[in-house]
Amino acid sequence: MATTCNGFVVLCFLSLLACAAINGQLSPTFYSSTCPNLQSIVRSGMTQAVNREQRLGASILRLFFHDCFVNGCDGSILLDDTATFTGEKNAMPNANSVRGFEVIDTIKSSVEAACPTTVSCADILALAARDGVVLLGGPTWTVPLGRRDATTASQSAANSNLPGPGFSLSQLISSFANKNLNARDMTALSGGHTIGLARCISFRPHIYNDTNIDPSFASQRQQSCPSSGGDNNLAPLDLQTPTTFDNKYFQNLVAHRGLLHSDQELFNNGSQDALVRQYSTNAAAFASDFAAAMVKMGNISPLTGTSGEIRLNCRKVN
Repeated sequence: MATTCNGFVVLCFLSLLACAAINGQLSPTFYSSTCPNLQSIVRSGMTQAVNREQRLGASILRLFFHDCFVNGCDGSILLDDTATFTGEKNAMPNANSVRGFEVIDTIKSSVEAACPTTVSCADILALAARDGVVLLGGPTWTVPLGRRDATTASQSAANSNLPGPGFSLSQLISSFANKNLNARDMTALSGGHTIGLARCISFRPHIYNDTNIDPSFASQRQQSCPSSGGDNNLAPLDLQTPTTFDNKYFQNLVAHRGLLHSDQELFNNGSQDALVRQYSTNAAAFASDFAAAMVKMGNISPLTGTSGEIRLNCRKVN
């Protein structure tokens, strides 16, 4: 899939340059003189992480998504709780769920060694998310840079802003619209579930209570996810190729084999059915739309200029 999107990436890059000029905010060349080796350092760190555990590509992608949806792409999800604020790590959608913090810590250390007090944790996370997708066979895109790091975090904001696995289609569309992402963006970004694992507690209601699910698939999933207990038992979000970024997720939806209730809502006699069908048969279309939507998501309310700070340790404010 990575090789099918070269033309799109060029167009994406040009649109990003225009967007940066209009917004006066993020730019793909932000660190070209201050940290010219940044992208290769991040790619090297992600390569080591994914080679060690392929799931980390999905984990870092999810970490970026959960960062951007809560007060913008500001690295706030990386902050540990302090005496003055309760952060996002233990919010309901994140507790015992978000992971990969040590990967960002390691990359940050390498970046600090090469370019001290220059690159934000928020930008490192944005680049790492892209690289994780590419390393698992997905498309690439040009990442706009120049984000700065938040100096606080909010557990309540995480609890109220992140879409849940039990969301209906209308709730999903509304949740993404609140972040200036349209229904097409939402469906494309949901395709990130072509990699990674989910906990039993997040898909139990779907496999036991919903009717829009293939019975044999439901039975298979019930074997490792009992009706009570085993909340942390894991299952692949994409049954076919859980460590390859492809369009099999959408093929599964057409076959009524979406793992989460919110997944199957995308193909349930609703407004996204036609798009899901398109993605299920046209991997290049999905790859292009996913890349474009990732750029849009990365532009959610960044801290720029003199706002925020460049954290020296991604887990705590300076």
